[in-house]
Amino acid sequence: MPAISGIAKRIKGGIGENKIVKTAVRLLFPLRCPVCDGIVSPSGEKICVECMNQLKLLTPPWCMKCGKKLMGEREFCSDCRNRKHEFVRGRALYEYESVSASIYRLKYGKRQEYADFFGEEIVRYLGDFLEHVKPDALIPIPLHKKRLSKRGYNQAALLARAVGKYFGVPVEEKLLVRVKNTAPLKLQNPSERQNNLKKAFNMAKNDVKLNTTVIIDDIYTTGSTIDEAARVLKAAGVKNIYFITLACGAGM
Repeated sequence: MPAISGIAKRIKGGIGENKIVKTAVRLLFPLRCPVCDGIVSPSGEKICVECMNQLKLLTPPWCMKCGKKLMGEREFCSDCRNRKHEFVRGRALYEYESVSASIYRLKYGKRQEYADFFGEEIVRYLGDFLEHVKPDALIPIPLHKKRLSKRGYNQAALLARAVGKYFGVPVEEKLLVRVKNTAPLKLQNPSERQNNLKKAFNMAKNDVKLNTTVIIDDIYTTGSTIDEAARVLKAAGVKNIYFITLACGAGM
């Protein structure tokens, strides 16, 4: 595990030094708190001080494969015990219920500014995981071009850019392409999700010179999206594929 001071230096280095410009921008466009969505108080922070404790970090015990919170003493959740995943291992930052409203606003409410706070927190609390993995690049789960056009941005790409900025690792946004405009997954069971996501992704190029990558997404539920993306990356020659998500549900 790296020293906390090392992670702090990465975060500080990623912030940049042009404080005058940042101060002017914040005066014109004050940041919204990722928890309460009000103007952040005190000014200059990225989250209201009184809101910080409402976000529940995902703490041990967790599944040693997918990172889901566990209630018992097992090493793996029931899903990972009964299903072969395409990724090596993954971690999530928060328990889903504590951050679900924020994720919804990040995805559908144009609250792109939340991503910078969450990226910093991912590096702060999952920096040891990233240090251990030593990724060559971060790869955000892409949106289909129709959905991207409608939404205007990809929340996974925003998170990946923020993590990349604070951790100092490249982000490959155009390497993986979503070629299938899949139906919403939230109301589907695991089998339906798998079928829905078959052949959903392609590589934008065949000459991939990456050994280890970390996929970035907002939520991990069954792993179907991460698995399909990892399968395509592995077929292109990427050997070690991990993932980080902002949140995930509980395991059993």
